[in-house]
Amino acid sequence: MPTENMNDDHALVLFSGGQDSATCLAWALARYPLVETVGFAYGQRHAVELDCRGPVRAAIDAMWPGRLGPDHLIDLAMTLGGLGTTALTARTAIAMTEDGLPNTFVPGRNLLFFTCAAALAYRRGLRRIVGGMCETDYSGYPDCRDDTIKAMQLALNLGMQRRFVLETPLMWRDKAATWELAASLGGDALVELIRAETHSCYLGDRSRLHDWGYGCGTCPACDLRAGGWRRWRDAARSASISGSSSPGDTAS
Repeated sequence: MPTENMNDDHALVLFSGGQDSATCLAWALARYPLVETVGFAYGQRHAVELDCRGPVRAAIDAMWPGRLGPDHLIDLAMTLGGLGTTALTARTAIAMTEDGLPNTFVPGRNLLFFTCAAALAYRRGLRRIVGGMCETDYSGYPDCRDDTIKAMQLALNLGMQRRFVLETPLMWRDKAATWELAASLGGDALVELIRAETHSCYLGDRSRLHDWGYGCGTCPACDLRAGGWRRWRDAARSASISGSSSPGDTAS
C-alpha cells in the first residue's frame, strides 16, 4: 500500500473543545513533533464547545511550543442535520430509547468524523489520527467502541490506499483515569485548563463553574465528567494521606 507524502510521526487530533479531546491533544503533543487539529460543526446543541477550541488550543500550544500546527473546522450541519435530529442536535429532553441507547446518540457521527479527518489527513500528509473515543466510561454509543475504530481504520486504509493509524488513548480509561492522564501530561496547569476552559455539557450550559467544570450538572456528559473528577480527587487525597504522590504531582 503506497505511503507517499505521509509523515509517520505527524498527527491530526479530532478536537471538539471538550475534556476528552483536549486531553488527547496534550497526549499527542507530548509524543509527536507536529500535531494539527480538526473540529466539526454539526448543529450540536452544545455548540459553545466550538468557542472553547481557540483558547484551549492557545494555552496547550504554550505548554508544548513549536509543535501545534494548523486548525481546521469542517461544517457537517447540513449532512447530519439532513438525516434527522437527536437530543444532541435539537432541544429535546434527554432520555433512553427502546434500544438501550440515550437519544443523544447521533447515528454515524463518529464514522463521518473519521472519514472527513482521514480525507484531510490524506491531503496534509498526516498518518496518525487521534480521537477521544472510549468504551470504558461512556454513554454506550456503538461508534465509540474499540471494534468500531479498528474496523474504521481498515476501511479507511483500503478506501484511501494509505496506512493511517487511528489512535484512541482514552479507550480503556474511565473519566477518573482521564483526569489522571491530564495531570501526568501537564500537571496542575493542564488540569485547571481542562476544568475551567473546556466544555462537555450536552445542554451547552456555561452559567456555573463547578469544581469539575462548567455544565448543567445533570446531563450524561456532566455526570460522567463530575463523577470522574470526584473519584480522581478522592484517590489523590488518599494517596496524600498515605504519603504517596498524588496523581497530579508529576508531569511527563
